[in-house]
Amino acid sequence: MLGASAIGVAVTGAAVAGGTGLLSSASAAAFGYSDDGKNYVVDTGASLVFKVSKTTGDLTSLAYRGKEYEGYGGRHSHVESGLGASTVTVKRSGQTVLIKVVHGAITQWYAARSGQNNVYLWTDKADASFTATRFLVRLKPGMFPNEGPDSWIEASDKVIEAGDVWRRADGTTHSKHYSGKRVIDYGHIGLTTGSVGLWIVRSNHEKASGGPFYRSLLRHSNDLGAGLYEILHYNQAQTEPQRFGLQGPYVLSFTDGGAPSAALSHDRLDTSWVDGLGITGWVGAAGRGRVAGVGLKGMDAKYPYTVGFANADAQYWAKAAAGTGAFSCKGMLPGTYTLTVFKGELAVHTRSVKVTAGGATALNSISITGDPSTARTLWRLGDWDGTPGEFKNAELMTYAHPSDARAAKWTGNVTLGGGDEAASFPAYMWKEVNDGVQVFFRLTKEQAAAAHTLRVGVTDAFAGGRPRVTVNDWVSPVPAAPSQPSTRSLTTGSYRGNNHVFTFNVPATAWRTDQDNVLKLNIVSGSSGTAFLSPGTSFDCVDLLA
Repeated sequence: MLGASAIGVAVTGAAVAGGTGLLSSASAAAFGYSDDGKNYVVDTGASLVFKVSKTTGDLTSLAYRGKEYEGYGGRHSHVESGLGASTVTVKRSGQTVLIKVVHGAITQWYAARSGQNNVYLWTDKADASFTATRFLVRLKPGMFPNEGPDSWIEASDKVIEAGDVWRRADGTTHSKHYSGKRVIDYGHIGLTTGSVGLWIVRSNHEKASGGPFYRSLLRHSNDLGAGLYEILHYNQAQTEPQRFGLQGPYVLSFTDGGAPSAALSHDRLDTSWVDGLGITGWVGAAGRGRVAGVGLKGMDAKYPYTVGFANADAQYWAKAAAGTGAFSCKGMLPGTYTLTVFKGELAVHTRSVKVTAGGATALNSISITGDPSTARTLWRLGDWDGTPGEFKNAELMTYAHPSDARAAKWTGNVTLGGGDEAASFPAYMWKEVNDGVQVFFRLTKEQAAAAHTLRVGVTDAFAGGRPRVTVNDWVSPVPAAPSQPSTRSLTTGSYRGNNHVFTFNVPATAWRTDQDNVLKLNIVSGSSGTAFLSPGTSFDCVDLLA
């Protein structure tokens, strides 16, 4: 996977000196707002002046150090794809200017703090009358370098899929989908020239959907402009219903080229100044609780563990400490949550936990009970971690199209015992691309004298694609299709769906002892498609139980 420096994404850390965007009030003599007839004009008293349309609530100007950055293609920055006619109001409360935009089920808020080069934003969505929940910052062309897997050149690159995946003359592929990061992997996303940086510091995503491992649009750039996204609900490759209510703050921050201040990150931000602003749905620190766990028993030291919390109203997660598995999750809304322990991205334990306002829920050590890796096997291809990470082309697929020139051939059979078998097995299989991959293996007479269970774990399925297996002359029944996202995924940088294990009970009569056994995997589906948009699946692990 490309590193953070290659795509302008990084986990929020210490800010570069002079690039924090948090300035002293002494520099804020001009702080306040005015009305130019069409917009409310907010002067932060630092180096940033921004405008919000009085009729649509669009963010229509971002002037930093006197230079305009906002807008491309005749469009401005806004929630959703633009709300249209809205009710827009503004007020000043001490050292804060707050703008409220109301349009149907959505209320969008903007705030400025005296002396800071930041715009604080909240989005409150009441129902599903809008299909997505996002804020898109549109930037003028030429402001920042046009580079990275999520950039393309419209003047010369060729569209190869759905109008949003592009191929360059060198065979590399590019798309706004190819930022290559899960939500848990980044604290901010942005662009920098080295002397000016523009970043979105993400919110805690408590009202978003998809959990800690969800991948979505983060940014894009081309010769016509650039965009930064805060995605709160997006249907593509989505595994959960959307949640409703107030989400934020997320922060648009200008710097002198370095990373945004660590003090702006969602888990460090001081939001006490928000409490008295009257933002509908806002719950301050006093109305929230936390969960702390002593640790996890039964962890595999090769994998990171994450503890997730989810109910219909909110989602949270915390990384478990290596070795002990201790975890702590703060700032949670009151309620009863399903606690899920993830090994890598695979759910291996669940339980219920209650959070109370102002309280701390302490949990004793949790023993992991659902790790399929603990079963005895005759052989295993890959490992059970909820990802195709051990398999061929898996890493590339988070920031490239399967047809990318850098991808190894998707075809090819595997002989167990030959060394590096997982790296030779394709991460993905499609009905019209590489259907019928074969795995060769040997059994002893004692092993072949018994029936065995074959397990095929998948992380996602496109167009209902699922594996049917043939073992020598024995053909399995067609398995039922599990619930999976209904949109593109395998070609848009995501293997993440609903992890599922298919089990096949192979009778003793199917085995051979005097020659290789041949396992053949075929993709079956009630849907159709061509090439990389034909029914397909991504693999987690394949094994044969003892």
